[in-house]
Amino acid sequence: MDRKFVIKNASIVNEGQQFTGWIIVNNGMIEKTGKGDFPDFFDGGEFDAGGKLCIPGVIDCHVHFREPGITHKADIATESRAAVAGGVTSFMEMPNTVPQTTSLELLEDKFRIASEKSLANYSFFLGATNDNISEIENADPQQVCGVKVFFGASTGNMLVDSLDTLQEIFKRSPLPVAAHCEDETTIRRNSALMKEKYGDDVPVAMHPLIRSSEACYMSSELAVNLAMKYNTRLHITHLSTADELSLLTNDLPLSQKRITAEACVHYLWFCDEDYDRLGTRIKVNPAIKTATDREALLQGLLNDKIDIISTDHAPHLLGEKNQTYFKAPSGTPLVQHALTAMLELRRKGQISIEKIVEKMCHAPADCYNIEKRGYIKPGYFADLVIVDPDEPWTVSPENIHYKCGWSAFEGVTFHSQVSHTFVNGKLVYSHGRFYDTVKGKRLTFNRK
Repeated sequence: MDRKFVIKNASIVNEGQQFTGWIIVNNGMIEKTGKGDFPDFFDGGEFDAGGKLCIPGVIDCHVHFREPGITHKADIATESRAAVAGGVTSFMEMPNTVPQTTSLELLEDKFRIASEKSLANYSFFLGATNDNISEIENADPQQVCGVKVFFGASTGNMLVDSLDTLQEIFKRSPLPVAAHCEDETTIRRNSALMKEKYGDDVPVAMHPLIRSSEACYMSSELAVNLAMKYNTRLHITHLSTADELSLLTNDLPLSQKRITAEACVHYLWFCDEDYDRLGTRIKVNPAIKTATDREALLQGLLNDKIDIISTDHAPHLLGEKNQTYFKAPSGTPLVQHALTAMLELRRKGQISIEKIVEKMCHAPADCYNIEKRGYIKPGYFADLVIVDPDEPWTVSPENIHYKCGWSAFEGVTFHSQVSHTFVNGKLVYSHGRFYDTVKGKRLTFNRK
């Protein structure tokens, strides 16, 4: 597209409203917006949305793109392509790569790789360990999205199992603390009991009993108590249980919350009844649990106890997933299909388009204080997505863009499809075609 152009005839969804209107983009930024028909004369290019939906670019604040070190599964180039194909224009990536991102030097290495490869905008979490508090303290809160603390599942040396260390992190971190909350002692006890009963052939359906609701609640409660003690900015990642909702509040607007949480798409779509059909394809940590938990999480989004929808996109090769329970790694790829899956829930009457945009676009920007993104308004970056709400398509290996080549959604027919994605005012995706010369920008954060 031209440096200056207008998107017209769009059904714009922004800040709780849906209306027909137009957006002027100038040099990568939104210059002006308006309702109704666009005036005939314009000294720039034109993009006719043809009445399709136009939303702010989705901000996925929880992904694993596997680079460096695990690039046989995925890399920043391939997964950012999948992201923009799914309407995700910005991502925040987790530190469990090889080497693990537990120093500022390694963190900057990932930023350098992304600047060369990523079609989407990007930021990266610094990983906490039992002994890297000085690295955390020296991180620039305007340049780094947050610090990831693994309370539970062992992830190399990033399992922070010292209460003294946890207290120091919560007390001294200048960054928001994003916490993976599962109690490791409970998980190990449950694993031993299942192994005693089944040997090496533990059914995948036992996953939510091993990584149980009890394990999640105990760990989340500890994180919340620490955050309240030290007034830490805490974000609980990937809630999976109804019980954990009791730890959260909807009495404050998001801008005033010190404790926030996210729900991932797979916990809103699948439940434990799907293990027999999908097996280890939906083995994720924390585990997908009951239909009751699924409905409670959706209600938590609707009543604003849960603030964000993310993906925890975590690809593995099918050969790795098709192993016995304890050998199969946890994680499922999702970044390409998250928006369309949520729009399918909208079609079923479970959530509105306005609430989807709030939780996938506005709230991630507000929660992490991302500068000038997440909204369609003048002065903001032109991260914009055009969605055809009436274009059915069926997920198949032929249209999957993940490097791993598979999805738990294979065979599912979605009735909405992303047709165009703009990142910083530049077209990066159009009807299956990628414009790889376009690269995203490093996210910055409006924090003191």
